[in-house]
Amino acid sequence: MPEGHSVHRITRQFARNFVGRRIESWSPQGRFAEGAAILDGRTMTDAKAVGKQMFLEFDGEVWLRVHLGIYGAWDFAGDISRDDTIAAANGRMGQTNQRGTIVDADGEDSISSIGAPRRARLRMSEQEQLGEEITEWPPAPVGAVRVRLLTDTAVADLRGPTACEVLDAAQVAVVIAKAGPDPLLETTPKARREAEDRFTAAVRKKQTPIGLLLMDQSIVSGIGNVYRAELLFRARLNPHTPGKLVPEDTVRALWKDWTKLLTIGVETGQMMTMDKLSKADYEKALAKRDDRHWVYKRDGLPCRVCGTNIVLEIMGGRKLYWCPKDQA
Repeated sequence: MPEGHSVHRITRQFARNFVGRRIESWSPQGRFAEGAAILDGRTMTDAKAVGKQMFLEFDGEVWLRVHLGIYGAWDFAGDISRDDTIAAANGRMGQTNQRGTIVDADGEDSISSIGAPRRARLRMSEQEQLGEEITEWPPAPVGAVRVRLLTDTAVADLRGPTACEVLDAAQVAVVIAKAGPDPLLETTPKARREAEDRFTAAVRKKQTPIGLLLMDQSIVSGIGNVYRAELLFRARLNPHTPGKLVPEDTVRALWKDWTKLLTIGVETGQMMTMDKLSKADYEKALAKRDDRHWVYKRDGLPCRVCGTNIVLEIMGGRKLYWCPKDQA
């Protein structure tokens, strides 16, 4: 399932190529015909992510809410252009096994960055994948497209989402109010402090294990299986520790670390969770997931710190990887 950084990257694609433009909308699959008809002919005015959910605003205070879930993905095509946060384009924006790209000395992906707008396809889910250039406009929908959003120069096709619905402003406010804080939504020092306080208070009043709380989207938005395992290891925190027993300074450190890792994920397109790497090791980590994480997908392999074999267990119905010595 896409984690928070992917959804933020997708909304930036919309902000760059769709916001401020009149949108044609329809449902090639037919399952979202009524909702698409409401959006058709309106101008997109905003695009934002809240954890794993994205919200596209149209004039008239009409919103499209999308949760990609496990199988969802957006396909973009046309004269698409990418800012610096959409630079790694060798994967897909929705599922996990990302293929990274090696950056050059200036921090740009000089191998596969589109740079100037180019008529091509780009799939965005948990990974990003740049496909072939297109020769007809608009390109024909491929597969079961739930909704198509089309401008005069760009098209976005949505497939396989868990949620796809049209909401008004009041309904959006209710949905967002139920979600845990997202570090990237807060733009002022006061708001950032309030988000940290909210997360800290929510964790420290729960008997629930911290390994479950980090996956609870009402506690904190955007953390999925990869970031959960890596955050807990980086904090040297046993995943079974009840939230109320985690020291306050540790909870606050978790929030700050999540803010850091989420920002890196948005900027690079990779869930980069190892730091203080040499330039060569950093390039290896960008290119290959096996060199990018401390514990995720490393069950049975020696811990990178102490040499103890990494443990795999099921927590909350999801695979959890952790070191029984460093996180004892």
